Amino acid sequence: MEPVGDQIRAELRRVGADGGAGDAATDWPAAVGDEIARNAWPARTQPDGTLVVHVRDAIWGFELTQRAAEISGRLPGRPRLRFVPGPLPDTSADPPPPPPPEATPEQAREAASLASGISDPDLRESVAKTIKAALVRAPDGRSV
Repeated sequence: MEPVGDQIRAELRRVGADGGAGDAATDWPAAVGDEIARNAWPARTQPDGTLVVHVRDAIWGFELTQRAAEISGRLPGRPRLRFVPGPLPDTSADPPPPPPPEATPEQAREAASLASGISDPDLRESVAKTIKAALVRAPDGRSV
């Protein structure tokens, strides 16, 4: 079986719906700054080479149309720009939290020791796990 991805991309480019904007999308944030990048994003390149940029609303479209020459000059190939209201990438998502810190072997032994008096094995394991997490998060030198 032969992959059809290249054929699909070629056909989408032919009709002006390549689903992306090539190098412009990669260079966009650096070319326009954070505020504009949150409110406008390259959507696709038309067959004539015009870069269609989705904007949050018509007000952003008007403002950026006034600055089109300036923005185009900062992008590779200096494309002609067209600003239209449209969907933007979701930038509101917070970055994923960092993984919890790992317990040291000493902390794991201390947690097991503190929970060792519990007779139920499932409860003992759960309490030891909780103690271990508390030990990892406790400031140095402070007891849990």
